Amino acid sequence: MKKIILISLLILLIIPTILAINLEIEKKSTGEVLIAELNNRIVFDLEITNLGISSDFEFFNFLGFLLSPEKVHIKKGETKEIPLEIIPLNSISERGFYTITYYIKASDSSEIAETLTFKIIDLQDALLIGSQNIDPELNSINIFIKNRENFDFGKIDINFSSPFFNIEKSFSLGPEETKEFPIQLNSKDFKELVAGFYTLTAKMNIGGKEVEVEGTINFVEKNILTTTKKDFGFLITTKIIEKKNTGNTIEQSETVIKKNIISRLFTSFNPEPGIVERDGTTIYYTWDEKIMPGETLEIVVKTNWLFPFLIILFVIFIVVLTKKYNETTLVLKKKVSFVKSKGGEFALKVSVLVNAKKYVERVNVVDKLPPLVEIYERFGGDHPSKIDKKNRRMEWNFEKLEPGEMRVLSYIIYSKIGVIGKFALPTATAIYEKEGEIHESESNRAFFIAEQRKKDIEE
Repeated sequence: MKKIILISLLILLIIPTILAINLEIEKKSTGEVLIAELNNRIVFDLEITNLGISSDFEFFNFLGFLLSPEKVHIKKGETKEIPLEIIPLNSISERGFYTITYYIKASDSSEIAETLTFKIIDLQDALLIGSQNIDPELNSINIFIKNRENFDFGKIDINFSSPFFNIEKSFSLGPEETKEFPIQLNSKDFKELVAGFYTLTAKMNIGGKEVEVEGTINFVEKNILTTTKKDFGFLITTKIIEKKNTGNTIEQSETVIKKNIISRLFTSFNPEPGIVERDGTTIYYTWDEKIMPGETLEIVVKTNWLFPFLIILFVIFIVVLTKKYNETTLVLKKKVSFVKSKGGEFALKVSVLVNAKKYVERVNVVDKLPPLVEIYERFGGDHPSKIDKKNRRMEWNFEKLEPGEMRVLSYIIYSKIGVIGKFALPTATAIYEKEGEIHESESNRAFFIAEQRKKDIEE
């Protein structure tokens, strides 16, 4: 009886040991990650060896995750590779490493608890976008997108935008894969940008969800300031100094132009210089300007030599006239004035002033009458020596004239025909002898403007 009881106790102790679940579980995969914005699934590659009896094994948990497959059959001594999918049923607010406890239950209701750890991150932490440094003198760069995690994004539609370019791409991005794209640049798009870091934005469509990731672009410093000078013109000279900032840094530019005290009087500037300094007879004009990227500073300097040239010509003309006047020994000046007659005829008084600047002898002054007029033979001053009515000329003769002596020769002319408009009188001529040589002088031309009389208008 005692033996039966002892055997029964041994059986009760051995059977649970034989029937209890006995699995050897090894995780083959690494780097499992869950992208929060995508709410995707996580797959663990498990290798399970059944060290116990053949059984159906069920996978489950109590934390709001769906496990797949839910059930798998493993024979005694069999080893199976099982991709265990863990799908969150709700969003997870936690970030970082997360450990889940799941259970494996055999057909005899025995079960074991296991744990799996994965990482929960935001999409922007999973992807890295960037580019090479941008050199203002180059026309192309490479941009890239890198998958930092062991996660297959599949097909991605993406728009890369920055101050330098805007392009769209479609591609597939696998686990820990990097895609690189060459981009052609147009310098006109960023000629006014200053060196520094700029934002590169990637707007993506992944699995029907819109997400946005940002990176940086380094626009490297380049100091490129080109200077162009142009000079042209003869009497009006023009100097153009053009400074163009084709780099991407703010350039401090100093331009100095030198002028003397004469040329400065006839020089204009556009724009006006900021600093004007004088050193003796030299004037220094300085422009100290900041030139932004893409900007051009143009300085125009014009010197108008036409003004001093005209002044010089005028002075020469005055000098020549003065010299000629001083060299003229006998000066004739003719004047004309209107005379009111009793009969209403058109009448003018003509006066010829004869001025001897030096001693002269045998002076013969000749004056001619204009057409359409007659001479009134009453004379003021010296009477003509000869009147030639046929040739319409008068002559005055003087044996000598002392220095400074002046004679006034005057006479009256008239016309019975009314004269309207500008009436011109011929010049008077003098022939004389000075120091044994014959000389000739001529007067100015005299004019008179005749207007229609009121009486004629009333008629």
